[in-house]
Amino acid sequence: MKTFWTSKNPIFGLRHFVLINKIKNSYQTSFQLVSVIDADISVKVSEIDLINQNNWHSGWLDLSKRESITKDYLALKLTQKNQNKIKKVFLNQDSIFNIS
Repeated sequence: MKTFWTSKNPIFGLRHFVLINKIKNSYQTSFQLVSVIDADISVKVSEIDLINQNNWHSGWLDLSKRESITKDYLALKLTQKNQNKIKKVFLNQDSIFNIS
């Protein structure tokens, strides 16, 4: 099985992936792929879907940055950044929670 794959349609806004694991069970074989750009983005794909040329291209296609990293990815990262952002809390000097 090839190691490098390009998704025909962006997945979370990304298209270039690397095969990292083969998952075999009694009824089907699946593959876990991880994005080349962002290791936090991975996808599990059945063998049938992966070899379907309408879904995936074996190897990396030479795509422009706009084609390989779409606005969907940028929006996802912005959303994640905002969700993980710690909001500062300012306490008055006379607050019972001010321990300084």
